[in-house]
Amino acid sequence: MSKLDSKIPEGPLADKWTKHKNDINLVNPANKRLIDVIIVGTGLAGGSAAATLAELGYNVKAFCFQDSPRRAHSIAAQGGINAAKNYQGDGDSTYRLFYDTVKGGDYRSREANVYRLAEVSTNIIDQCVAQGVPFAREYGGLLDNRSFGGVLVSRTFYAKGQTGQQLLLGAYAAMNRQIGRGKIKMYTRHEMLDVVIVDGKARGIIARNLVTGEIERHSAHAVVLGTGGYGNAFYLSTYAMGSNVTAAWKAHKRGAFFANPCYTQIHPTCIPVSGDHQSKLTLMSESLRNDGRIWVPKHKKDVEAIRNGSLKPTDLAEEDRDYYLERRYPAFGNLVPRDVASRAAKERCDAGYGVNQTGEAVYLDFASAIERYGKEQAFVKGLNVEDKAVVTKLGKEVVENKYGNLFQMYEKIVDQNPYETPMMIYPAVHYTMGGLWVDYNLMTNVPGLYAIGEANFSDHGANRLGASALMQGLADGYFVLPYTIGDYLADDIRTGPIPTDSKEFDDAEEKVKGDIDKLINNEGTKSVDHFHKRLGKIMWNKCGMARNEKDLKEAIKEIAELREEFYKDVFVPGTENEYNEELAKAGRVADFLELGELFAKDALEREESAGGHFRDEYQTETGEAMRRKEFQYVSAWEYKGQPSEAVHHKETLEYENIEVKERSYK
Repeated sequence: MSKLDSKIPEGPLADKWTKHKNDINLVNPANKRLIDVIIVGTGLAGGSAAATLAELGYNVKAFCFQDSPRRAHSIAAQGGINAAKNYQGDGDSTYRLFYDTVKGGDYRSREANVYRLAEVSTNIIDQCVAQGVPFAREYGGLLDNRSFGGVLVSRTFYAKGQTGQQLLLGAYAAMNRQIGRGKIKMYTRHEMLDVVIVDGKARGIIARNLVTGEIERHSAHAVVLGTGGYGNAFYLSTYAMGSNVTAAWKAHKRGAFFANPCYTQIHPTCIPVSGDHQSKLTLMSESLRNDGRIWVPKHKKDVEAIRNGSLKPTDLAEEDRDYYLERRYPAFGNLVPRDVASRAAKERCDAGYGVNQTGEAVYLDFASAIERYGKEQAFVKGLNVEDKAVVTKLGKEVVENKYGNLFQMYEKIVDQNPYETPMMIYPAVHYTMGGLWVDYNLMTNVPGLYAIGEANFSDHGANRLGASALMQGLADGYFVLPYTIGDYLADDIRTGPIPTDSKEFDDAEEKVKGDIDKLINNEGTKSVDHFHKRLGKIMWNKCGMARNEKDLKEAIKEIAELREEFYKDVFVPGTENEYNEELAKAGRVADFLELGELFAKDALEREESAGGHFRDEYQTETGEAMRRKEFQYVSAWEYKGQPSEAVHHKETLEYENIEVKERSYK
């Protein structure tokens, strides 16, 4: 029997979730107060799960390494959240959202999970409106929608360019209600450093108090990880600086399979890298691609003139601009999926058309949108639509109302006014589709250990469509896990509190302390960042936007050597019994140095191009990804002591409700 049992319910796709909810075990309200649940991570997935489980009556312990759940990285999501409500009347439906998600993920996601996601998406909007989330509204008061990459409808609900922040504040308010009732015990500034397995079940965690350095034991009947993605393995990314893989990686080392680690999303609209001393990258929301047109000069002489400052981009005539996405993909234009837009930008820049000093930037231009909106507003107000000054003023006001905070952020970072001159953008690491393997109930292959949101692999396949991260995080936390976790916990209502004085907790704590001692007492000479930057360069250059067999084999070897050097020569100042950010960072980078090798190993095994995984050897004549039928599976890796020794399991993906065909956006 396969080690991977996805527990997908029988029956027609549209009935699976309803039937499953009717069939699974429940815990009655009186018994829920006998059950303890640990939730690690308090972003949209963890925060919504903590609030909902506590509202249901479970005793919740919630952990985050920030000083407040409000600082979770979900706050950085800008553009919006998808839901199949069809408010625009443009043909959207549950099935179309499901279809777009599976197709956008290049037919590498699990059909049943994605359909459920589309099904519950509409509930999320109602829930968040009830919480007071200030979604944008049309003139008549209805919720507004905009379009995102990879789709032909407008289904994205948004709150200016700060949707993630507003949704997180909704979940945070719901959490605070339960903290006030005593149903959630909140542990801020705590980092999970191990999962404790008792009799084959996840029964607790070992956490470090980041302020005092104290190592703590916490027990529960189930452990839920909502700890986000691992994109900071690349060092430079759009992730918050603290985002890491540690919780998921420790779970992996305790037996949880790690799925599809090579599936990383490169976001096409990020502020370009400016130099070697940069510590993170900044995202410009994909929502900007609704109104911004992406282009580079057609002629190399104009590229040179722009780079040396003798020509402004605004002076370049329309016929001398290459709107390359509109040229290559006329049906979708600037709204092709992220992986397609990212590779197209790389292709133009590699060909020598990049517009900044490093040659790694393209333009995102709002001049057409400002003119279009301005003329519309001038007409509405009875003003002269031929008066350029009036049109420009009115158009800027519309654009500012839709994207103002994004434009302000860009100007603060780049010191250029994007209303007057086109933004410069370039692809950067933004999200990871891979994560812990979970079944239909969102449980890993370790009983009692769950993974939700970006921490699991389940819904996005090889490429995530824009505005689907917030949808998945809230769907898992508000509407999926609260049902499915009861099926497991129903057997624990008479178990009683889990003791923390067992051998399993002793051994786990001893291991954590040993790892910390090893780092703090290492008499090295190089900083943690020295190794992290070197790992990032290997990852970006050899496992980044494109990969090939030679580079991946070199990456595996180089990362293993770098890891060995790290343990010999890393220097961690301070002591373990104090606030020590370098120590915390060292532990996280140690885990990235193991994950990075598995990432490259997974990419080497997958001899195809699909979504965010692009192998140079597997592309069409026109440079598009070449998917191969024999790789229509989920890679699930079992830890065996070293990344090089990981055992490969496969979950075959079946598509009974979608025809798998060429993924064309032309």
